[in-house]
Amino acid sequence: MRLRRRGQCFPSCSSLHRVDEDEVYWSRKKGGEELEWPHNSTHLLSQLAQCFTNAMVGPKSWLGGLFNRFGNRRNEKFLGYTLTPIQEQRLHRLQERLHVPFDETRPDHQKALIKLWHIAFPNVVLTGLISEQWKDMGWQGPNPSTDFRGCGFISLENLLFFGQNFPASFHRLLLKEDGDRATWEYPFAVAGINVSFMLIQMLDLYSEKPKNLPGLNFLKLLGEDEEAFDVLYCVAFELMDAQWLAMQASYMEFNEVLQVTRTQLQRELSLDDVHRIQDLPAYNLLYK
Repeated sequence: MRLRRRGQCFPSCSSLHRVDEDEVYWSRKKGGEELEWPHNSTHLLSQLAQCFTNAMVGPKSWLGGLFNRFGNRRNEKFLGYTLTPIQEQRLHRLQERLHVPFDETRPDHQKALIKLWHIAFPNVVLTGLISEQWKDMGWQGPNPSTDFRGCGFISLENLLFFGQNFPASFHRLLLKEDGDRATWEYPFAVAGINVSFMLIQMLDLYSEKPKNLPGLNFLKLLGEDEEAFDVLYCVAFELMDAQWLAMQASYMEFNEVLQVTRTQLQRELSLDDVHRIQDLPAYNLLYK
């Protein structure tokens, strides 16, 4: 298989995509905890890894006030929502997953990483857990384990789930097969970690019970399908790539693309007629 390598040039960022009022509102609310793509082209990926580390050790309460935008009255209605036993159990299991760090010495974690490689490049022999080959998947260096500091093992589980359940979408995004792509593309694997982290924060999953409308509505989806978070991850990744193409984004605009993606998911998760993960409008972006 011929692997596509990304060229190291950075188009001008002087022309940014204009977003509507809600997207500007969310952009202005960005706090120090948010993962961002660095704006200095030197050492971009190594700085990104540090962003992951800083993000996970900071306070996780910055999302609390964001959903005033949707209206306090509507939020109060949902904040009194009582979890069903199955929702409570599944939320607890999901939260347990959040606290599992990636451990490169654990055989099961090593096997999961190797499995991801075989899903991504089934006809390419991997030379080792530390290899320059990993850069072809979009890891920042030859040792992918260093990129998991910000989001732990669940981000690898998300990527595996994506590749196993929606292989057409997975490979289309990995190989950047659709659309008029930017000269410098976002690294697939590191972008995937960003998507995992964004969803965890957006859904307020570190709280005992989410305190925002999209998070509470997500619990209803979780009650219908225990894999709702993993499927939502696949939807979010597809939506992010669609936004990337629509905005004709460059590498250093990735953070803006992720923010617009987040805003769209928040809107969709706040719709009254969404009862299953498949009811989300963006679910139609996925290909099996």
